[in-house]
Amino acid sequence: MTIQRTSADNSDTANVSSLNNQNPKDPKAGRWLWFWVGMTGIAMVSATAGALLAVSLTSTPLMQANLSPEEAAVFDSDRLNGQGLRFSELTRPVNILVLGMSVLPPDVQNPPAESKNLKYLPQVNSFVGLSDVILLIKFDPEKKKLVMLSVPRDTRVPIEGHGTKKINSSNVYGGPALTAKTVSEVAGGVGIDRYIRINVLGVGKLIDALGGVTVYVPKDMKYQDDSQHLYINLKAGKQHLNGDKALQLLRYRHDENGDIGRIQRQQMVMRALMDQTLNPATLARIPQILNVIQSNIDTNLTVEELVALVGFGGRTNRSNMQMLMLPGRFSGKNEFDASYWIPDKNRINAMVAQHFDVQSDSQPQVTSPNSLRIALQNSTGSDNANLQPLIRNLAKAGYRNVFVAKAGGEPLESTHIVAQQGDGNSAESIRTNLGFGEVRVESTGNLGSDITIQLGKDWLQQTGSSENPVRP
Repeated sequence: MTIQRTSADNSDTANVSSLNNQNPKDPKAGRWLWFWVGMTGIAMVSATAGALLAVSLTSTPLMQANLSPEEAAVFDSDRLNGQGLRFSELTRPVNILVLGMSVLPPDVQNPPAESKNLKYLPQVNSFVGLSDVILLIKFDPEKKKLVMLSVPRDTRVPIEGHGTKKINSSNVYGGPALTAKTVSEVAGGVGIDRYIRINVLGVGKLIDALGGVTVYVPKDMKYQDDSQHLYINLKAGKQHLNGDKALQLLRYRHDENGDIGRIQRQQMVMRALMDQTLNPATLARIPQILNVIQSNIDTNLTVEELVALVGFGGRTNRSNMQMLMLPGRFSGKNEFDASYWIPDKNRINAMVAQHFDVQSDSQPQVTSPNSLRIALQNSTGSDNANLQPLIRNLAKAGYRNVFVAKAGGEPLESTHIVAQQGDGNSAESIRTNLGFGEVRVESTGNLGSDITIQLGKDWLQQTGSSENPVRP
């Protein structure tokens, strides 16, 4: 199989904004405005100075593992960013493999001495062992998009030289290079430019360095594993989580959806972190963030390249951030000797052709409204919402495969139309028919759907003003 490489091109021209329509008759308001502009500027200058200092110290990869020449050749060696003062500009589409490691003392050949007398298994600052989180992220300055593909750790794949296994074991057998080859194979030949491995200790520290994260915990979560010193105890509701609490949310998988439900919560946390990234407080934390990165991350990215990726991510509009999950299904009860996520090759090829620009021999198919599986979730916060008129009107518009699913997330002010399988065009068509709502290309909807309509309070307003909330 030929691995497709991402193409190089010119970087985006930076957007320039100006302050308009200020009221000169209110000098006090003007002074406060310029005070906050000044403070924002100071924070950005400080952050940039810290980043420049880091760049001046090293331009070599932030690697803690040694790759052989053959392993290094798996990744594209072309430069990702500009030179000189343009070092922070991403100059071409880039695919980054991100691996989240959860390493215990038995996973390493020489575990830390202090772990031997403990009555539990602590996490170890290492990058060997199984990869609990596998993400393929495309940074695309040409389309001004950021696409994340989550690969379930239980995905059943052939691993070169080791037979058919769960994909998370590829790091054990061959580190980031073998994992990159395996992910590329299952993802239809997507080229991988760089890798990042971060252990669970680093994730918690990174979230703390970012100032924590505000998210909606979808339900009460409680789990205890004394052997791993793992204690999860979270209450449902919107709250600000520090690194430890956020890790509890990210690691919880003891419900009916197992690791797939955990992926959905990971996407929710990632979107929340992105939403809060570009503000003066976060920019001022760049030196602390770089300190965490240096000791808890293994990557073949240089500091300059990392700064360029972070800068691009911070400038990307939320509507251009798409979070996908590798299409597939749960294995049957007696189908294999273990539980797996079975990849769906046809749907994977369609997804990577659309979102990762991988050429495919098969022609893209237009999805008819009648064939779409549409889940309705009442996310209004009201138990008395009547969904039947909406179902009837969706049927009049051609959407006849509609079912009601349990809502498990945050009560919404505005409706989310979630392209669960990455089909943003079909989601946009539904939004046009509804006349309201926000399209989101992500995998946080119902697992059995192609499109999930998470109804918000704007839908209640529509039904209150019109008996026909869907335009046939």
